[in-house]
Amino acid sequence: MEHTKTDGLPEEGLPTNAAQASEPAATGLKSLGKVECNACPVLCKISEGRTGACDRYANQDGHLIRVDPIVFLRQSVDASEQNKPVAFVQTDAQNPEGWDGDLLHANKAFVTGIGCSSTYPDYKPAPFIVSSQHEGVDTVTVVTEGIFSYCSFKIKIDTDRYLGPEQANVRCEGEVVGHVTTAEYGSQMLSLGGVHHLTGGSKKEGKVTMNMMAALGNKQAVELAIDGGSHLIIQAGQAPIVNGVPEQRMRVGCGSAAIGIFAQQFHGLVDEVVVVDDHITGVLTEHQAGRCLDMPRSGIVMRGRRSTPGRYFQVANPGIGWGGTDIADPLSIIERWDPEQAWPGLRLLMTSTTGEHASWYRLNEALQPVEEDMPADVRKIVDRIGENCEPSLVSVLFLGGAGGSLRAGVTVNPIGLTRSIKQALVNVTCGGAPAYVWPGGGITVMADVLGMPDNSFGTVPTPAIVAPIEFTMRLSDYQALGGHMDYVRSMESVLRTGCWHTDGAPQARVWQSIAPTHPWPIGQPPMLG
Repeated sequence: MEHTKTDGLPEEGLPTNAAQASEPAATGLKSLGKVECNACPVLCKISEGRTGACDRYANQDGHLIRVDPIVFLRQSVDASEQNKPVAFVQTDAQNPEGWDGDLLHANKAFVTGIGCSSTYPDYKPAPFIVSSQHEGVDTVTVVTEGIFSYCSFKIKIDTDRYLGPEQANVRCEGEVVGHVTTAEYGSQMLSLGGVHHLTGGSKKEGKVTMNMMAALGNKQAVELAIDGGSHLIIQAGQAPIVNGVPEQRMRVGCGSAAIGIFAQQFHGLVDEVVVVDDHITGVLTEHQAGRCLDMPRSGIVMRGRRSTPGRYFQVANPGIGWGGTDIADPLSIIERWDPEQAWPGLRLLMTSTTGEHASWYRLNEALQPVEEDMPADVRKIVDRIGENCEPSLVSVLFLGGAGGSLRAGVTVNPIGLTRSIKQALVNVTCGGAPAYVWPGGGITVMADVLGMPDNSFGTVPTPAIVAPIEFTMRLSDYQALGGHMDYVRSMESVLRTGCWHTDGAPQARVWQSIAPTHPWPIGQPPMLG
């Protein structure tokens, strides 16, 4: 069934729960040709042939179904098989021939939570609890689509350009959806989404936040504006676009680091080098590297706050100019030259930390820098600075809390799952991608969306984000933590017939290849904090 516009939200006059119903809810809805979806708290009443408000569940011939196929992974998948839906059969009796070519892959398959349906309202076992063997060991993988209110995206933007003040609001469609957080080495960082924006503000703020998060998770471009800062277009795995200009390079290091890296190469070709950087601007002859090379002091006197010899903070304001500062003229950060040390003819290179900006000067008789054409051997080093810069990219990491009620879909004793994860008995993945488990209480996981299959994320209008999560462990450990052993089914069985229940179940499966950079999820040690 194709996704359609919904009529799913409860209508006036229709019972919204059993207590409000004047007649048995199921009977009343059936007479209206509707089914009630219980996959989230919204409880959509869905007409025949239509989808619910989340666009994930539908009424097909009077039955609730999960619209999307569930995603299974293999190491490699032929193009003819990739994303080709294969319908489940309801029982083995409907497939009397008993042969399905896909079953040959049962020992090489991994079941993901994408499209699997959810455990909500968490009184029932997870839809897929799948046993398989890995290197002779009996394992089990429990999968579900988690409904996350407590979740966010951490965005790493490889640029030294100034995006906005720390703690500034980040807006999407005019609504506040996150904030600028502490910059990291060579990268600006955003924290987007989160429970306070999803549910703690206005209805519009929650909806815009939810849609923005789903788009980011599904590797789509998102347009943002930072209060007092820049306009951004960001997309996982792509270069950021800052104020309409695609970023090219991530800086080679701070100004001090660049001085240290290239000091030997500059020696003999220059008398002074200034590497302009919003964080630490480096000055070669004053820097420890220049002193180790016995370079004479040039007499340059810099603006800003001197940290240690040859390292200066705050030479200019943050911006989108040279080295992430607001300057267009590099000479503006030089206060003066000491006539006791400087000399006419002194050769000065000024460059940014990416080499995108660079100028060559020589001091005249009045000790004033005069710009000249840069010598070829100096240009070669500046080009090498650029060569050593990595491409500027946007990284999008999903961060969600799975330590709540979805655990009941895994075990009758939820703390058993939490403890087993902390004891490194359970490997947690999101759509097959490795998930880092944060230290401390709960099950707080973080995964790179680029490693997850496309369209792994969905939404529910509560509002919240739907994301896949899988727990893989030895079968014996699953039994020990109180797992739903009666619902463990073989990989062959689930490939043939789908999940154990029929209420809101996926109707088909598809094959996808696991990301080539990622390990096979079964048999891997967990990534614990």
